[in-house]
Amino acid sequence: MTESAGLTAADPLAWPVHPSWQPLVDRFWQSPQGQALLAFLRQRLHVGARIYPAQPLRALWLTPLPEIKVVILGQDPYHGLGQAEGLAFSVPAGVTPPPSLRNIFKELFTDLGQAAPFEATLAPWASKGVLLLNTCLSVEDGLPASHARKGWEALTDEIIQAIAESTHACVFMLWGAHAQSKRDLINPTSSHQPTCWVLQANHPSPLSALRGDMPFIGCQHFSKAQKWLKTQGLSMDWRLES
Repeated sequence: MTESAGLTAADPLAWPVHPSWQPLVDRFWQSPQGQALLAFLRQRLHVGARIYPAQPLRALWLTPLPEIKVVILGQDPYHGLGQAEGLAFSVPAGVTPPPSLRNIFKELFTDLGQAAPFEATLAPWASKGVLLLNTCLSVEDGLPASHARKGWEALTDEIIQAIAESTHACVFMLWGAHAQSKRDLINPTSSHQPTCWVLQANHPSPLSALRGDMPFIGCQHFSKAQKWLKTQGLSMDWRLES
Protein backbone atom coordinates (compact mmCIF):
# COMPACT_ATOMS: atom_id res chain seq x y z
CA MET A 1 0.00 0.00 0.00
CA THR A 2 1.35 3.48 -0.83
CA GLU A 3 1.17 6.26 1.69
CA SER A 4 -0.83 8.42 -0.75
CA ALA A 5 -3.55 5.76 -0.84
CA GLY A 6 -4.41 6.48 2.79
CA LEU A 7 -6.39 4.15 5.02
CA THR A 8 -8.49 1.41 3.47
CA ALA A 9 -9.68 -0.07 6.79
CA ALA A 10 -9.59 0.84 10.47
CA ASP A 11 -7.70 -2.30 11.49
CA PRO A 12 -4.98 -2.01 14.17
CA LEU A 13 -3.64 -5.42 13.12
CA ALA A 14 -2.55 -3.75 9.87
CA TRP A 15 -0.63 -1.07 11.77
CA PRO A 16 2.47 -2.79 13.21
CA VAL A 17 4.46 -1.28 16.06
CA HIS A 18 7.76 -2.28 17.62
CA PRO A 19 7.33 -4.92 20.37
CA SER A 20 8.43 -2.37 23.00
CA TRP A 21 5.25 -0.39 22.26
CA GLN A 22 2.87 -3.33 21.82
CA PRO A 23 1.54 -3.62 25.42
CA LEU A 24 0.72 0.09 25.60
CA VAL A 25 -0.94 0.09 22.18
CA ASP A 26 -2.92 -3.07 22.92
CA ARG A 27 -4.28 -1.54 26.13
CA PHE A 28 -5.37 1.52 24.21
CA TRP A 29 -7.30 -0.43 21.56
CA GLN A 30 -9.07 -2.37 24.30
CA SER A 31 -10.05 0.83 26.12
CA PRO A 32 -13.30 2.77 25.59
CA GLN A 33 -11.31 5.58 23.92
CA GLY A 34 -9.66 3.15 21.53
CA GLN A 35 -12.91 1.43 20.63
CA ALA A 36 -14.63 4.79 20.07
CA LEU A 37 -11.77 5.92 17.82
CA LEU A 38 -12.00 2.78 15.69
CA ALA A 39 -15.77 3.23 15.38
CA PHE A 40 -15.24 6.82 14.25
CA LEU A 41 -12.60 5.84 11.66
CA ARG A 42 -14.82 3.06 10.30
CA GLN A 43 -17.78 5.39 10.02
CA ARG A 44 -15.74 8.00 8.13
CA LEU A 45 -14.34 5.37 5.76
CA HIS A 46 -17.85 4.01 5.20
CA VAL A 47 -19.05 7.39 3.92
CA GLY A 48 -16.05 7.72 1.61
CA ALA A 49 -13.68 9.96 3.55
CA ARG A 50 -10.06 9.85 2.40
CA ILE A 51 -7.94 9.47 5.53
CA TYR A 52 -4.17 9.87 5.85
CA PRO A 53 -1.70 8.30 6.48
CA ALA A 54 -1.89 4.62 5.54
CA GLN A 55 0.17 3.71 8.63
CA PRO A 56 -0.90 5.96 11.54
CA LEU A 57 1.46 4.22 13.99
CA ARG A 58 4.55 4.22 11.78
CA ALA A 59 6.56 6.30 14.29
CA LEU A 60 6.11 3.49 16.83
CA TRP A 61 7.36 0.94 14.31
CA LEU A 62 10.53 2.82 13.38
CA THR A 63 11.54 4.08 16.84
CA PRO A 64 11.56 1.58 19.74
CA LEU A 65 10.90 2.94 23.22
CA PRO A 66 14.33 1.97 24.68
CA GLU A 67 16.16 3.68 21.80
CA ILE A 68 14.51 7.10 22.01
CA LYS A 69 16.92 10.02 22.44
CA VAL A 70 14.75 12.87 21.15
CA VAL A 71 11.00 13.42 20.87
CA ILE A 72 9.69 15.97 18.37
CA LEU A 73 5.96 16.62 18.80
CA GLY A 74 3.68 17.64 15.95
CA GLN A 75 -0.07 18.23 15.93
CA ASP A 76 -1.69 16.17 13.16
CA PRO A 77 -0.59 14.72 9.80
CA TYR A 78 -0.34 16.76 6.63
CA HIS A 79 -3.74 16.76 4.92
CA GLY A 80 -2.66 16.87 1.27
CA LEU A 81 -2.53 13.90 -1.10
CA GLY A 82 0.74 12.00 -0.73
CA GLN A 83 2.16 14.20 2.04
CA ALA A 84 1.59 12.26 5.27
CA GLU A 85 3.84 9.30 6.11
CA GLY A 86 3.11 8.74 9.79
CA LEU A 87 6.02 10.84 11.08
CA ALA A 88 5.62 14.36 12.47
CA PHE A 89 6.73 17.11 10.03
CA SER A 90 8.01 14.51 7.53
CA VAL A 91 6.89 13.79 3.96
CA PRO A 92 7.70 10.77 1.79
CA ALA A 93 10.68 10.79 -0.54
CA GLY A 94 9.91 12.65 -3.75
CA VAL A 95 7.41 15.04 -2.14
CA THR A 96 8.17 18.77 -2.00
CA PRO A 97 8.76 19.80 1.64
CA PRO A 98 5.95 21.95 3.12
CA PRO A 99 6.87 25.35 4.62
CA SER A 100 7.34 24.10 8.21
CA LEU A 101 9.70 21.37 7.05
CA ARG A 102 11.64 23.87 4.94
CA ASN A 103 12.15 25.94 8.08
CA ILE A 104 13.37 22.85 9.96
CA PHE A 105 15.97 22.38 7.22
CA LYS A 106 16.82 26.09 7.43
CA GLU A 107 17.44 25.80 11.18
CA LEU A 108 19.58 22.70 10.66
CA PHE A 109 21.77 24.80 8.36
CA THR A 110 21.78 27.82 10.69
CA ASP A 111 22.59 25.68 13.73
CA LEU A 112 24.83 22.93 12.38
CA GLY A 113 25.78 24.04 8.87
CA GLN A 114 23.90 21.04 7.52
CA ALA A 115 22.54 21.49 4.00
CA ALA A 116 18.98 20.46 3.16
CA PRO A 117 18.80 16.79 2.15
CA PHE A 118 18.02 15.64 -1.37
CA GLU A 119 14.86 13.91 -0.09
CA ALA A 120 12.58 15.63 2.44
CA THR A 121 11.69 12.56 4.51
CA LEU A 122 12.79 12.58 8.16
CA ALA A 123 12.65 8.78 8.35
CA PRO A 124 16.46 8.53 8.84
CA TRP A 125 16.02 10.40 12.14
CA ALA A 126 13.41 7.87 13.26
CA SER A 127 15.98 5.08 12.88
CA LYS A 128 18.46 7.10 14.98
CA GLY A 129 16.23 7.42 18.04
CA VAL A 130 14.11 10.46 17.17
CA LEU A 131 10.42 9.82 17.81
CA LEU A 132 8.50 12.00 15.34
CA LEU A 133 5.12 11.92 17.07
CA ASN A 134 1.97 13.75 16.09
CA THR A 135 -0.49 14.08 18.96
CA CYS A 136 -3.35 13.21 16.57
CA LEU A 137 -2.44 10.40 14.18
CA SER A 138 -4.93 10.71 11.32
CA VAL A 139 -6.59 13.43 9.25
CA GLU A 140 -8.99 13.72 6.33
CA ASP A 141 -8.03 15.02 2.93
CA GLY A 142 -8.02 18.80 2.90
CA LEU A 143 -9.39 19.06 6.45
CA PRO A 144 -6.72 19.93 9.04
CA ALA A 145 -7.49 18.87 12.63
CA SER A 146 -10.52 16.91 11.38
CA HIS A 147 -9.65 13.96 13.66
CA ALA A 148 -8.60 16.00 16.69
CA ARG A 149 -10.26 15.02 19.97
CA LYS A 150 -11.56 11.74 18.53
CA GLY A 151 -9.38 9.54 20.74
CA TRP A 152 -5.83 9.62 19.38
CA GLU A 153 -4.72 12.05 22.09
CA ALA A 154 -5.45 9.47 24.80
CA LEU A 155 -2.89 7.19 23.16
CA THR A 156 -0.26 9.82 22.41
CA ASP A 157 -0.51 11.26 25.93
CA GLU A 158 0.26 7.78 27.26
CA ILE A 159 3.20 7.52 24.88
CA ILE A 160 4.62 10.84 26.10
CA GLN A 161 4.21 9.77 29.72
CA ALA A 162 5.81 6.37 29.07
CA ILE A 163 8.88 8.07 27.62
CA ALA A 164 9.07 10.58 30.45
CA GLU A 165 8.85 7.79 33.03
CA SER A 166 11.53 5.66 31.40
CA THR A 167 15.02 5.67 32.85
CA HIS A 168 17.02 6.64 29.77
CA ALA A 169 17.96 10.21 28.85
CA CYS A 170 15.71 11.98 26.35
CA VAL A 171 15.25 15.49 24.93
CA PHE A 172 11.71 16.72 24.24
CA MET A 173 11.47 19.41 21.55
CA LEU A 174 8.20 21.31 21.97
CA TRP A 175 7.64 23.64 19.03
CA GLY A 176 4.57 25.85 19.26
CA ALA A 177 1.70 26.21 21.70
CA HIS A 178 0.10 22.87 20.92
CA ALA A 179 3.25 20.87 21.63
CA GLN A 180 3.97 22.99 24.70
CA SER A 181 0.50 22.16 26.06
CA LYS A 182 1.91 18.65 26.69
CA ARG A 183 4.63 20.02 28.98
CA ASP A 184 2.87 18.87 32.15
CA LEU A 185 3.01 15.25 30.96
CA ILE A 186 6.81 15.41 31.15
CA ASN A 187 8.19 15.36 34.68
CA PRO A 188 11.99 15.38 34.75
CA THR A 189 13.51 14.00 37.93
CA SER A 190 14.78 16.43 40.54
CA SER A 191 18.32 15.06 40.35
CA HIS A 192 21.24 17.15 39.08
CA GLN A 193 21.10 15.30 35.76
CA PRO A 194 17.40 14.98 34.81
CA THR A 195 16.34 12.03 32.71
CA CYS A 196 14.31 14.33 30.42
CA TRP A 197 15.28 17.75 29.13
CA VAL A 198 12.66 20.01 27.56
CA LEU A 199 13.43 22.55 24.82
CA GLN A 200 10.73 25.00 23.73
CA ALA A 201 10.41 27.32 20.74
CA ASN A 202 7.80 28.71 18.40
CA HIS A 203 6.33 26.44 15.75
CA PRO A 204 8.45 26.23 12.57
CA SER A 205 5.52 27.49 10.49
CA PRO A 206 6.36 30.65 8.52
CA LEU A 207 3.66 32.43 10.54
CA SER A 208 5.60 32.03 13.78
CA ALA A 209 9.15 30.78 13.12
CA LEU A 210 10.74 34.23 13.45
CA ARG A 211 8.36 35.80 15.95
CA GLY A 212 7.98 36.20 19.70
CA ASP A 213 10.34 35.53 22.58
CA MET A 214 11.21 32.00 21.40
CA PRO A 215 11.66 32.12 17.61
CA PHE A 216 12.25 28.76 15.98
CA ILE A 217 14.89 30.05 13.59
CA GLY A 218 17.97 30.47 15.75
CA CYS A 219 16.73 28.27 18.62
CA GLN A 220 19.75 25.93 18.18
CA HIS A 221 17.77 22.96 19.46
CA PHE A 222 19.70 20.49 17.35
CA SER A 223 23.12 21.43 18.70
CA LYS A 224 21.76 21.87 22.24
CA ALA A 225 20.33 18.36 22.12
CA GLN A 226 23.65 16.98 20.89
CA LYS A 227 25.55 18.66 23.71
CA TRP A 228 23.14 17.58 26.45
CA LEU A 229 22.94 13.99 25.23
CA LYS A 230 26.73 13.88 25.23
CA THR A 231 26.67 14.68 28.97
CA GLN A 232 24.45 11.60 29.31
CA GLY A 233 26.90 9.41 27.41
CA LEU A 234 24.87 9.44 24.18
CA SER A 235 25.54 10.72 20.69
CA MET A 236 23.12 12.20 18.16
CA ASP A 237 23.80 12.50 14.44
CA TRP A 238 21.32 14.83 12.74
CA ARG A 239 22.46 14.04 9.20
CA LEU A 240 19.62 12.88 6.98
CA GLU A 241 21.83 11.52 4.24
CA SER A 242 24.86 9.23 4.43
